Amino acid sequence: MPFTNPRIRYLLTLLALGVFSCAKVVPGGPSGHVASGPGQHVNPLIGTAAFTDPKLVGYVAPPDWHGVWAGLAFPGSALPNAMVQLSPITEFNTGSGYQYEDSVIQAFAHTNKGHWNLCHLPILPVVGAADASGKYASHFSHATETAAPGYYGVTLKDYNVRVRLTSTLRCGLHQYYYAQPQDRSIVFKLGRSNENVNDWTIEKVGPRAVQGFQKTGEQTAYFYAQLSADIQDIAIQNKGKREGLAVVRLANGDRQPVELRLGLSFVSIQNAQQNLAKELGSRSFEEVQRAAAATWNQLLTRVAVKGGTAQQQTMFYTCLYRSFLWPALRSDTNGEYSDVKGKVCKADFQYYTLPSLWDTYRNKDVLMSMLAPGVTADIIKSMQDIGDKTGFIPTFFHGDHAASFVAGAYQRGVTNFDVQDVYRLLLRNANVEGGTRPHIKEYIQNGYVATTEVAAPNVETPGSAGVSKTLEYAYDDYAVAQLAQVLHDTAQYRTMMTRAKNYRNVFDPGTKFMRGRQANGQWVKNFNPQYPYYEYMYREANAWQVSFFAPHDMPGLVALYGGAQPFEAKLDSLFTVPWNPAYIARNVSGFIGQYCHGNQPDHETPFAYYYVGKPEKTQRRLDEIMAKFYNTGEKGLAFSGMDDAGEMSAWYVFSAAGLYPLSAADARYVVTVPLFDEVRWTMPNGKVLTVKKSGAGRNLSAIRVNGATNPGYFVPHQLFSTGGQVEVVGK
Repeated sequence: MPFTNPRIRYLLTLLALGVFSCAKVVPGGPSGHVASGPGQHVNPLIGTAAFTDPKLVGYVAPPDWHGVWAGLAFPGSALPNAMVQLSPITEFNTGSGYQYEDSVIQAFAHTNKGHWNLCHLPILPVVGAADASGKYASHFSHATETAAPGYYGVTLKDYNVRVRLTSTLRCGLHQYYYAQPQDRSIVFKLGRSNENVNDWTIEKVGPRAVQGFQKTGEQTAYFYAQLSADIQDIAIQNKGKREGLAVVRLANGDRQPVELRLGLSFVSIQNAQQNLAKELGSRSFEEVQRAAAATWNQLLTRVAVKGGTAQQQTMFYTCLYRSFLWPALRSDTNGEYSDVKGKVCKADFQYYTLPSLWDTYRNKDVLMSMLAPGVTADIIKSMQDIGDKTGFIPTFFHGDHAASFVAGAYQRGVTNFDVQDVYRLLLRNANVEGGTRPHIKEYIQNGYVATTEVAAPNVETPGSAGVSKTLEYAYDDYAVAQLAQVLHDTAQYRTMMTRAKNYRNVFDPGTKFMRGRQANGQWVKNFNPQYPYYEYMYREANAWQVSFFAPHDMPGLVALYGGAQPFEAKLDSLFTVPWNPAYIARNVSGFIGQYCHGNQPDHETPFAYYYVGKPEKTQRRLDEIMAKFYNTGEKGLAFSGMDDAGEMSAWYVFSAAGLYPLSAADARYVVTVPLFDEVRWTMPNGKVLTVKKSGAGRNLSAIRVNGATNPGYFVPHQLFSTGGQVEVVGK
């Protein structure tokens, strides 16, 4: 079906700018797995299955959908924030290229995200005579499939080839166990990816090496690959064209596994070759896999949990794992990268793709700033590099949430970047038309982004998403204000804090909803608060789902509703007014009443009960969401919505751990009752913060910090910096 959802249109055209012991790997054979450490709890297949149960989805999805847009995760091999994500492709032009329900593997690609893009350099080992139709693919069984951090293995039934994959930051290592030593080939499907392929080439550069590139849009993926078997020749079909491919035919040999070592670069073939030499060299498959598992365990062990069920531990560590797959590295071992203008540059920092900010600013980027501050600083420097060359700090899809990301990270101790220059660019974002914030002139003049009245709007009616923009810009203004305050820019602080109240300008006191407002100040007349839109008034949401969004000024929001009692009543209704199954929007799914966990706009809402002194109601909803919308489906492999580069996963990590960054621009966390008896955070500076649960119940009774009663529901980030203990008492 054509992608009419503006978010998907955007994603399809967006170019990527791109624990207690180490894991033990079973060596020698055609399988591998993590035997110990927190990595043993990670199941990379979680998030790959379709979300289909109408009772959970909220409606009956059309048959050709194969479920709603949910999970869209990839199960392949990757290191944290790596350039290479080496993963199976069961169907091109799907979210991650892999769907658990499929039974055929098309190839193994070297980049991924889960947003209908990337999937560069697909490769497939085959046997037999050449196929003139070019339809190389193989059936597979999940019974032969093994996935773990830094490893993926499967048997291709049609070719009787056992495939093992592992990777480094910039390289993929394939191992193929052919059942026969004759008629072996490796197909490079260079005319395919999840993006439009404009050109490609491949050539033999030695008895056991090939090199080439694949160009998609303005982005080119270069590769240099070495084989452990001699190359007989290369047969090319439709060179440089879409759907074209190259068949690398291997000389007859013995029954030893064939290894393919591929270096990737977005700069040049020479850099790809250098990446390969420096990162893989002559290291064995087992050495590389062992190092990948150890890298993941080193990261995952920073949040150690005790207690909970086995299922909860699996979900927790899988979600923690998924929180560190994006953004992706784009600079090479020599420091070179292709910048936003397509120019080759060299820097003393690692260059990364743009974070998926509309999704991940809420929680995942906070988690990254806590556990990987060095990576976070380099990501900010990468965004600054784009800003210096375009005039604006970039955003992703909607809003200006680099402001929240930067302000929050800086207050959490990530200061190794030119904050004055980044602040200058964020002020341009907030004030200059033609950049990151569409309609910013109108927003500044009127205090809101207007909605043009449409007589009979539907889900896909075009619009400015004026209500969502107003709410998000107000929050982003608050984020800029926090940075201004830290930098002692009093004038800008006052201006931005005043603008941070603009969310009130789209609150209709008559209906008690955030509502579209026309340029003349009149409310949009044709108004159904239950009906979802992609960009008319709201961005992928309905009025219920955005009407509690003011995480920077929740007391002010409560006052708009008339005080604690009416606010609580309205919030209760959010979770009890039934969803109308006739209202179908593919990425708006997974409901408790009108609350939608399958998309991001209302992910902060369950925590709003804290502002009326009812944390027990928050806890009831959090527990329900974690139980109902994670571990879903027949095999527990579905999510209620897109993981969106780790946001869905990070929401679970924080909620299960008992601390949530309700306003990511602020360096504090609301305390909830954790799923586990103990959560031990070991920070990069060596300090340890322990969150302990006491009491038998799930209702929050008391919070004690280092033995003293906490004065409120929030604890500061400083506890992570200094270490200490938070005791959460349940009743």
